[in-house]
Amino acid sequence: MAPVLTDDQILQLGALRRALHQTPEVSGEEIQTAARIALELAQAGADRIWTGLGGHGVAAEFKGSQQGPTVLIRCELDGLPIQEVSEAPHRSEYAGKGHLCGHDGHMVMVLGLALTLAKRPQHGRVILLFQPAEETGAGAAAVIADPRWPQIRPDYAFAYHNVPGRPLAEIGLCLGPSNCASRGMKINFTGKTSHAAAPEDGISPGSVMAQLMQDLPLLGPGGPMQDDFALATLTHAHLGEPSFGIAPGSGELRLTLRSQTDARMDQMVADAENLLDAALDQVDGLQAQITWHDVFLASVNAAEAADLATAAAQKLDLAQHVMTTPMRWSEDFGRFGLDGATSAMLFIGSGEDQPQLHNPNFDFPDALIPTGVSLLARILDQILATPTHD
Repeated sequence: MAPVLTDDQILQLGALRRALHQTPEVSGEEIQTAARIALELAQAGADRIWTGLGGHGVAAEFKGSQQGPTVLIRCELDGLPIQEVSEAPHRSEYAGKGHLCGHDGHMVMVLGLALTLAKRPQHGRVILLFQPAEETGAGAAAVIADPRWPQIRPDYAFAYHNVPGRPLAEIGLCLGPSNCASRGMKINFTGKTSHAAAPEDGISPGSVMAQLMQDLPLLGPGGPMQDDFALATLTHAHLGEPSFGIAPGSGELRLTLRSQTDARMDQMVADAENLLDAALDQVDGLQAQITWHDVFLASVNAAEAADLATAAAQKLDLAQHVMTTPMRWSEDFGRFGLDGATSAMLFIGSGEDQPQLHNPNFDFPDALIPTGVSLLARILDQILATPTHD
């Protein structure tokens, strides 16, 4: 297969990736990143560009000369609120923020695809979506809720995520579920403080919190990744004030619920709420409020989309890893499938010795850029019947 990018383009994309890495913006704050992406898309010859989608999202349209299906390729704009620990010259310039999940690399692969679309005739159209707020699970839903979404809504949708621990440039694909559902449960307790010498005159959440810290994790013991897989992880607990003279009158618990299916998640949510209600019955006057955060639905690959990705990888002679179980971590990309697109989340190995996602020293390998662009281009060729690169 002839390369779809020139050597100069590959070098330029690598330099752009490192520049993006230096200036990460977290979910909901991707203003400068979005502006840079919009400029790059305009220079690549996009026929139309939407900005401010679902927050700071950017989408570009590349139209063919004839009518046909719409194919969306999606990547993420946001970085993480984690301090980068690196000696790389392109390390983050922003304290407490870093592109430690590889979204900088994902963006550049999609921009590389834009360079190929500007000169390739096709029917149908391609939408390149640079989505905001993936890390919080809010971005995809916000984009779909944007009143301009009907102008964009695709027939097919594809996305990448890099995977540390897998061989460099290996393509991984799940048949069916690809990413677990998850959500954060925060419980705030309100009682009444009292002097530590007279705790009976107050209303302490301590006993209820202690019971829930034992019972809530039992809702999801983990185990084999099957349809009934569920994992409940206690992530934070706070009781009262750091004092010896005050019996506590408030507290907070945080828990992450995770499941392979949305139906199993619904059951976990109901069970968690029932446990809380039962615990509150044991302490008169104690009140509690649940709020839900970082809500991710399960991502499920459509068979047709998975077949297209598999065929593209085979045509490019790329190593493939057929995954029998989904990733435990979550992705909000699944919402595009629920919105009606025939979709698939693809995985690309970022190296067996690569630090894990969200590690403070993670850095996306630029060597993946040509492979990522070539696979996306091949998928588009298959759907839109454009001339091949043989």
